[in-house]
Amino acid sequence: MWARLSAAGVPAAERMDWFTDLVAHELVPTAIRSEAPGSFWAEAAVLDLGRVQVSTFDFSALRSRRTPAHVRRGDPEQYQLGLVAHGSMSLAQNRSDTGLFSGDMVLWDTSLPMESDAVPGADGLIRAVTLSFPKAAMPLRAERVGRLLAQRIPGGYGMGAILTQYLRSLTAHAPDCGPAELERIGAVALDLVGACLAGRLGAEDELTPEARNRALLERIDAFIDHNLGDPELTPSAVAAAHGVSLRRLQQLLRERDETVAGLIRRRRLERCRADLADPRLPGRPVHAVARRWGFANPSVFSRTFRQAYGASPTEYRERAVREALAPRVSAGRTGPKGRTPGGLPRP
Repeated sequence: MWARLSAAGVPAAERMDWFTDLVAHELVPTAIRSEAPGSFWAEAAVLDLGRVQVSTFDFSALRSRRTPAHVRRGDPEQYQLGLVAHGSMSLAQNRSDTGLFSGDMVLWDTSLPMESDAVPGADGLIRAVTLSFPKAAMPLRAERVGRLLAQRIPGGYGMGAILTQYLRSLTAHAPDCGPAELERIGAVALDLVGACLAGRLGAEDELTPEARNRALLERIDAFIDHNLGDPELTPSAVAAAHGVSLRRLQQLLRERDETVAGLIRRRRLERCRADLADPRLPGRPVHAVARRWGFANPSVFSRTFRQAYGASPTEYRERAVREALAPRVSAGRTGPKGRTPGGLPRP
């Protein structure tokens, strides 16, 4: 579970000291100052993923500086990767400086001094997601990684986009997972970081086969999600887009006990189910929902949907509407175990 901390219970005059101690404990010792310490605000959440730790920080404008003295005081010997999800930040280290950026990522080394500025968004806050992991866990050579310190890693395309999306999804859903799942999530995060950095360095050959496979699977997942609405999205098309044979693609998916065609069908059905249950889309015809997500044949869609969810698309939509209205009519009424009040199998 997330370990959550907030400045809400800290006197305003002590919040800067509180946040400085928090950053020192969860990341690294750093000198932090604010132009308006009396109105400073911060919240944080930390989640352990085995060898990896993910943390989120929401905070007011500040400047931070990690000096050689701070390094001597405490060095976990980690790489830390930060995603600036809201507001803007800059980071300087190892004679490089990102300049202000937002929506992208940056890597830093806890064993080196650094400086950073954080500029809030319109709501007065910055939001950053930080992934911390041992330098020994990085499959790339240290001298190569050093070339990427304090360099912006674009989060809008390629492996950077996949890693950015993974970090956002991780902060939203990882707390619902069990300990074994969290360790696997942390391992995938490490593989994605390695693949992203290796791609920027042209050093993919330094990754282990397992890391390359897991990164390839994440790229395949992202490709399928992006192209679900294309009725020509087939296993052969997915394989061709990633430069692998269809047999190789099927072998990759075998680890999940799922075929490529089954994966595409399941993702399409999930999107259709979400649209049919969306109260904002009551007037969209069922066949239009099916076509939106790549089902060209309405009868095939209806039959496939019933097999998956035990109701026709129209029945599902009607029952979903009744379920949404049920709390207004009879608060607290529940259906049989494992089913919603409308009789639908729970997702």
